[in-house]
Amino acid sequence: MASTLTDFCEQVDPRVLSEARKEKFLKASRVQESLLSSIEKRALLATAQRLPAWVNSDHLTALGFLAQIMAGISYAMARYDRQWLLVVIVCLAVNWFGDSLDGTLARVRNRQRPRYGFYVDHMVDSFGSVALMGGLALSGYMHPYIAIGLLVAFLLLSIQSYLATYALGEFQLSFWSFGPTELRILLAVGNLALFRWPVVLHGHYRLFDIGGGIGLIGMAAMTIYFTARNTHRLYVQERLS
Repeated sequence: MASTLTDFCEQVDPRVLSEARKEKFLKASRVQESLLSSIEKRALLATAQRLPAWVNSDHLTALGFLAQIMAGISYAMARYDRQWLLVVIVCLAVNWFGDSLDGTLARVRNRQRPRYGFYVDHMVDSFGSVALMGGLALSGYMHPYIAIGLLVAFLLLSIQSYLATYALGEFQLSFWSFGPTELRILLAVGNLALFRWPVVLHGHYRLFDIGGGIGLIGMAAMTIYFTARNTHRLYVQERLS
């Protein structure tokens, strides 16, 4: 005997199953508390309102993804010519434009597809991060082990965020006042610094090894902190009597 509406729909009419599942999907509240969030939000809204009608969210998602792939390739090419570090900065700017604006455009035009957008956007981010960190690992400006560690830490932090979105109904877009935009800016500033200081501390350490090590510690701390906090919240909300 069917115990849920979904089970019933699956047995009676499979075509109704997808509609039943849509009704069960709840959009999570977005938690954005980064340093530049208020300025960024105004800029994105103004830009979205001025985009031509033929541009849609899928175009912007694809643009952001291709730009992140090109950033990774440019890092790899910087091993042979450091001028490619400047190309990385351009790619990061284009990635910000596409990745940050796709959801804003959908909301401004009321053309939202919450499940599709959430899934595609974050899978694209994951593949793009692999490309970016892979390029850094091949660049010669960062030890491959540090680049791999950063990738693992990023993916763990992302998994934590996605699980919290489902379990708590909150989608965390920033951690400790840092979000993707702030990280892109730090990376761009780091690229400029590489032109003058590829190695630091009397020439013994690569600049990006130190920066990457700090970033790795920071992301690991964020993952541990938010995992512990959310675990406690869920324990309290579902305490067994």
